[in-house]
This record gives sequence, structure tokens and C-alpha cells, in this order.
Amino acid sequence: MHRITATYRTHAGNFPNKVAIQVMDESLCYRDWYERVEKTASWFNVFNTSNQTVGILMPNGIPFLQLFAGAAAAGWIAVPFDIKWREEEIQKRLALSSPFVLLTTKELYERVKHLHPNIQVWEPSCLEKVSEIDRVGQAGSGDIPFYLGFTSGSTGEPKAFIRSHQSWIASFECNLYDFHIDANDHVLIPGALIHSHFLYGAISTLYLGGTVYVLEKFSVSQTLSILENEPISIVYFVPTMIEALLREEEVIERPVKIISSGAKWEPDSKRRIPEVFRDVSMYEFYGASELSFVTFLSHRENQLKPNSVGKPFHNVEIQIRTSNGDVAETNEIGKIYIRSDMVFIGYLHPQNRTIRSIHDAEGWVTVDDMGYIDEEGYLYIAGREKNMILYGGINIFPEEVEAVLSQHRDVEYVAVVGMADSYWGQMVAAVIVGAAPKLELKRLCKQHLAAYKVPRKWFFIEEMPLTVSGKIARAQVQEWIERKEGVLLEKQ
Repeated sequence: MHRITATYRTHAGNFPNKVAIQVMDESLCYRDWYERVEKTASWFNVFNTSNQTVGILMPNGIPFLQLFAGAAAAGWIAVPFDIKWREEEIQKRLALSSPFVLLTTKELYERVKHLHPNIQVWEPSCLEKVSEIDRVGQAGSGDIPFYLGFTSGSTGEPKAFIRSHQSWIASFECNLYDFHIDANDHVLIPGALIHSHFLYGAISTLYLGGTVYVLEKFSVSQTLSILENEPISIVYFVPTMIEALLREEEVIERPVKIISSGAKWEPDSKRRIPEVFRDVSMYEFYGASELSFVTFLSHRENQLKPNSVGKPFHNVEIQIRTSNGDVAETNEIGKIYIRSDMVFIGYLHPQNRTIRSIHDAEGWVTVDDMGYIDEEGYLYIAGREKNMILYGGINIFPEEVEAVLSQHRDVEYVAVVGMADSYWGQMVAAVIVGAAPKLELKRLCKQHLAAYKVPRKWFFIEEMPLTVSGKIARAQVQEWIERKEGVLLEKQ
């Protein structure tokens, strides 16, 4: 079985009437899901084109998943587009991915019809053109690409990354062996499928034969309603969703397992999770678009190792290397290298359409995160190499300072960057969104950080610049500081 859709036929035979997907008041059993994916794959194969890349610009729902899975089954590359992107953002990503066709809805068509020469409205009637299902072979190399996504990093400029079937199939094994998810689970996906965390959650559930519940868009009330009325055993969350649920002061008594990405998660929020989920087991994971899963941390381990991102998944190797390329000692900070079958193929070069791998000769990959491993094998993230502040010859990771400042309840966003200084080289500068008093923030830093890590300059702004994916646009913050633009209000 070499494709992410290869198990559908087996599921359709073993439990044809079991619900595969539930979206609001519409459901699809495995027999119908398998037939629909196969027919969609046949529809793709009707096109006589060497450019087998399809863009999908759709809201959450069965059609989105059907087109994504159908393209994968047909050997095409699927490129999800976010319906919230502005026209300029869509244009940049169309130029990067160059899909043969962009499929969208009737409601979105008028807004985007001028952006690509081949934009089509997808409707169920499209499959009427396929008179007979041409069973698509699922064999072949698992290294063939099926998914093109975008990552923007801190600059805001998108990069296109390519994933193979094998990379996700290897990730599905983590669901079984590390998260202990199987065909008996009912999995809630409350977030947008454009984000790989939620898309992966849905597709991995279907691969394993579970039942997936998809919200059209995140809603606290709908999430709570499904958790209370459906036999949900697994939920894919990001920290902001937990924050929203905590504000409702509802209680879920049923045993629930939470799978969370390693995004910013406030310690107070983690502590309060049992207030909502009385019988919860939780897994946080560290990874990247390029790396997939790297390490994971259970709720119990988080209490023992609160600053760690966990131990490696069962099929992941980690190496910490010093600046001269040597393998680091225990607790020694260096660059994190990963080797696993889950790593992506590479970045798509926008000009010549070639794929640029970042693997070294032995198959190791890094995204330039810095960290260390302790005596028990737990990984700790110090920060990004490119974000390091060089203060008088001492390396300071802004992520460490940001983690401390984020503990203040009145800090909404914080970015710590290096500010040029003729004597020290760089000084630590903190840019804050929120009502936290400067004096309280300085005291907080002095309680948890060495004196040289405490910010020397403080700037308070009304709105933090963010990338499309919601990350802080550090390059723009850095530029503001260097230009000393008026958007920054310095508090001495």
C-alpha cells in the first residue's frame, strides 16, 4: 500500500456502513466514501495534461476532503488554498504552485475567476461526466508527491514544500504506536483543513478507518455540542481553541484525548485544561512543515518536564550538532537535525519547477532550530539560529525571553529582537502588544532570567505584524526598530 488512500477499499469491504465522515447534518459511510474517491480520481484522469497539480479553494466540508483524496488516489498533487487569503496572497501561491486547474465553489468563483486561466466550479454533477469508475492502482513508489503546502516563516514570503505519500503513511504509524489511535476512534476536527494539523488529522483518521467529524469552521458552541452529544474520543486542537473553551466554563466528563501542535501554549492554560476535560489525556508534539512529527510530550510528562518538547517518535532519530559539525554533548546547545521517513521531499523552486532537497548526504535535515537533549532523552528548544541575538559575544535566544514575558496575563503578543548597539553589538529589545506595565515585565524577567537577557529597550504597539500563517513577522518588527518608525512607542 503506497498511497494515502490505499486502505479505503479494505475499509469499504470490512465495514461498508460505518460512518467515515460526519459534517453537520451530512454523513458518508465507508462504502460511499471509497466509491466517491475512486470516481473523483477517474475524473482527474480524464484530463490529458502532464501538469497533474490541482489547486483547491474551498471551505471545510466533504468536497474539500473528496478532492484532496481523489487527487492523491489519481497520482496528482493537491494544493489547498485558504479562502481567507487576500487576492495578492492567492496570486503569490498560484505563481509558486502553477496548478493545471483551480477548483472552487460557486460562491467563491466571481471573486477569483480572473486569477488563473483555468478555474472551475466544483459541483457533484462534475462526476456525471465519468460514466464508469476506472479503478485507480494504488501501487507504485510511495515517494511520489501528493501534497504541496506553503510555509512563510518569519518573513511572510511563502515557500512551497512538497510531501510524498510515504512521508504521511509513516506519520500515520505514529498515530497507532505513539498516540494510540485506531479504527475505533471518533475524531473531531474543529479547525480549517487548509492547515496541515487539521488536514492531517482528518486524512489519518480515514486511513486508519475511524470516524472523522469536521466543523465547517471553528465554533466554541458547536465544538462543545459535538463533544457532549457524539462519542468523540480524539480532538485535534491548537492552543487558542483551548483558551476559547476555557472561557465557557463548560465541563466534559467523557474520556477525551487531545492532540495539539507545538504552538504557543500558556502554562496557565495547560494547568486549567482539567477544568473542562475531567478525564483527559493530552499529547503535544513538536514538528515542522518540512519535518512532520519530531517529538511528543504527554500530559503527565509535561508535569515532570514542563520546558521540554518531549521524546522522539518511535521512527525518528535526532542529532544535536555544534557549530563545527560535531555531535553535541548531553545538555549542550546546538543545531537540531532530524532523520526519519516522515521528512518532506523538498522545496519547489519557483523558476525552474525543480524540487530542492535540504537533506545532507546521510539523510539528515534541519530547519535551523537550536536546542539540546537531557540525560533522559528529552528535547528542549532554545530557539531559531537566525533569531539569535549576539550581546557582547554572548548568544541570547529571543524565544526564551518571550516565553517569560508571555507569562504575564496582560501580554497579548511579544516579540524579542536584537537592536543594533555600537558597544554591545546588539541589545535585547522587547516589542509588546498588551496592557502589561513595563515595571512588572522587568521584574518578571529578573525573576526568571540572567541579567544580560533582560530587555534593555521596551516598545509597546497596538497591533503585532503577523504572517499569513499567524506567526509573528519578525523581519518586519526588526525593520520597524531599525528605522525607528512612529508605530513604536518606546517606554524608558
